[in-house]
Parts: sequence; C-alpha cells; structure tokens
Amino acid sequence: MAVLLFGSLLLFLVIGVPVTFALGLAAITTNWLGDIMPMLIVPQEMIRSINSFPLLAIPFFILAGDLMQRGGISHRLVEFSRALVGGMNGGLAMVAIVTSAFFAAISGSGAATTAAVGAILIPAMITQGYSASYASANQAASGALGVIIPPSIPLILYAIAANQSVGDMFAAGFLPGFVVVGSLMLYAYLHALKHPATRDEPASFVEIFRAGRKAILALLMPALILGGIYGGIVTPTEAAVIAVVYSFVVGAIIYRELPLRDVPDILRKSAVTSAVVVSIIATAGLYGRIILSLEVPTLISELVVGFIDSPWLFVILVNVLLLFVGMFLEAAAAILIFTPILLPIALNFGIHPVHFGIIMVVNLAMGMFTPPVGLNLFIASQISRISIAQLTQAILPFVVLMLVVLMVISFVPWLSLSLTGH
Repeated sequence: MAVLLFGSLLLFLVIGVPVTFALGLAAITTNWLGDIMPMLIVPQEMIRSINSFPLLAIPFFILAGDLMQRGGISHRLVEFSRALVGGMNGGLAMVAIVTSAFFAAISGSGAATTAAVGAILIPAMITQGYSASYASANQAASGALGVIIPPSIPLILYAIAANQSVGDMFAAGFLPGFVVVGSLMLYAYLHALKHPATRDEPASFVEIFRAGRKAILALLMPALILGGIYGGIVTPTEAAVIAVVYSFVVGAIIYRELPLRDVPDILRKSAVTSAVVVSIIATAGLYGRIILSLEVPTLISELVVGFIDSPWLFVILVNVLLLFVGMFLEAAAAILIFTPILLPIALNFGIHPVHFGIIMVVNLAMGMFTPPVGLNLFIASQISRISIAQLTQAILPFVVLMLVVLMVISFVPWLSLSLTGH
C-alpha cells in the first residue's frame, strides 16, 4: 500500500494534476483499496487537519501582505532601503534584498514579497543598467526570504506538523535569515564589480533621516508583531490580525494610498490565495494520516538507521531529498508530507526538532526559485517580461550561493537554536 500511496502521488503530479487534488486522490485511492479506515472518516480527517487556531494566522498574514502592497507600505520600505545602501556598488540590487527582508518580516509570504517588491525594483534595476535576467533572478532569490525570516507561513506549518512552539520556530529563523541576507548582499556587491552598473549617489544623513521618517510606520510593523509575540502579549494568530488592522489603517487612513473601493478586490485575492493554501493543508493532512496508518515513518527509520550511522550523513541526504522535492512540490505540501516521515529519524540521530525545521524550510525556500515549479521565477518573469529559460540560466549562481548557505545552516545548529534557549 505504501508503494501505491507514493506511486500514485508521483503519477498524478507528473501528468499535471494540481497538488491539492493529487494529494487527495492518492490518499483516497490508497485508503479505498487498502481498507485502512472507513471512507466516512476521510472528510473528517481533512477538516481535523485545518481545525487549528495557529493556522488562522496564515490567511491573515496573506491579507496583510496584500494590504501592504496596495497601501504604499512596500514603496516606503523601498525608498528607505535605497537611502541606506543604494549608493554602494550593486546598491539597487542590495535595495531589493534589504526591502525583501523588511517585507518578509511582515507578510510571511515569499510570493507576496517577490510580487510587491519586484513590481517596483525590477523595472528600476533594468532602467539603471542591470540586465533584465539578473534583476529578475536577484528578486526571485530575495523573495525566498519571505519563508525564512519570521513571521513565516512555512515556519507556522512546520510548528504545527512537528508539535513545536510557533514562537520557537520564529526565533530560530532570525539568524539563518540574516546569514542569507548577508550572503545575497555580498554576491550583489561582487556582481556589480564584475558587471559595472549605474550607481545612485550616496544618500546624505538628512536624506536617510527623511526616508526613515516616511517609512517609520512601515518599520514599526515587524517590531509590533514580533514584539507582541515574544513579549507574551499576543499569540502569532492574534499578531496576524493586528498586522491586518495596522496595514489597513496605515494604508487607507494615514498614507491615504489604499482606496476603499480596492478593498473588496484585495479581500477576494487574499481569499483565493488562502483557499489554495488551506486546501493543500487539508489534503496533505489526510495523506499524512495514511502515511502514519501504514507505519511508513517507522519502516523508513529502521531502514535508514540500519544503513546510516552518522547524523551528518543523514542531514546531507535529507538536504538532497528536500532540494529535489522542492523543485516539484509546494512548500506547504512538502512540509506536511515529509515532517512526519523525516522528523522521527532526525530525533533518533539527536537532531533538535527546531533546527531540523529550519533545515527543511531553507531547503524548500530554495524550491521557490528553482525550476520547474519555482513560483518566484514565474512572478519575476511576468514583471520583467523575459522567458523562464533566460531566468533559469540567470538564477544558477544564486542556487549555488544558497547551497553553500544551506550547508552552513545545516552543520551549525547554533545559528538556529541560540535565540530559542535550547
């Protein structure tokens, strides 16, 4: 039955069935033929998978990201980042990276980060002399920060799947996120030395102060959200609601760049995106229940432990597996499918579950800008109007860079655990 479960999922994905339906059909087919549980339990299991208070944070963070994009917050973050680093070699590329880091710390979504920041900075980079392929690749890779820097939707999903604290997962994402930001900025600097592009004039202290004053409400938002969570004042879900209210008030009332007539369209767009994510969670929960019923984690754990005696070799193999999985499967589905399989093995090797979660999320973040299913690639391609083939070639140096960063994060647990107290 395990062969049928995984084989049917692979078949459905290969022939182009959407991930949600592929997961559901594979699970239902296996359950029906294997008589694992009554079919009446199937819809109940799907509902149980999404009947979680922490999961409510996801649609609210998605809505907050859309409100930020339309309410002028992302534009002010761009201007502030430009004042800070725009005058350096590769300055505008660094602006995209820094702005993505700020935006990611609010929206929690890689796709939202790529769309909001890329819509402003990809055309600006092209105008300033950067090639369209490099500008798009830089933004596609920077957009992945949305799933590494907290608050992050994949971090929330892993916390639920692994029965870990959402707060611990958020704390664990900070230092790895900063390592990624620093690595991308270093590459942008080196690329600019090799491929000279027009530089902005360095901003004066007065200009930086003015840009910071205009962006102060946008910059306060991550402090408000994360400060409330770590201060024990609000839960992550309540913080997500605050983010929505804050984004609306700032965009519609203070900045006055969010017309009320746009709100229904924003709500519709956010609802559609949330429905896609939640449907994946529901069918992935059913799929995971079948996996556990067939005792697949136990079987794989016994097999792996029998052949591998080193935790480091296990981490390397997990990285290879997740990098491959991330090329074809969305992060939400991959986390919910593979966490119950791989986490028990990781625990057997003494790997901390929080550190293992960061390894999983960074791997799957790379999947957002690696073909063939890299969502960030498609978003950046639509903005710059270049082909996916051109963008795929341009993204390769970023993939190599992230592989190096991934190895550092994988083999230096301190980066993930130092801020969690573990």
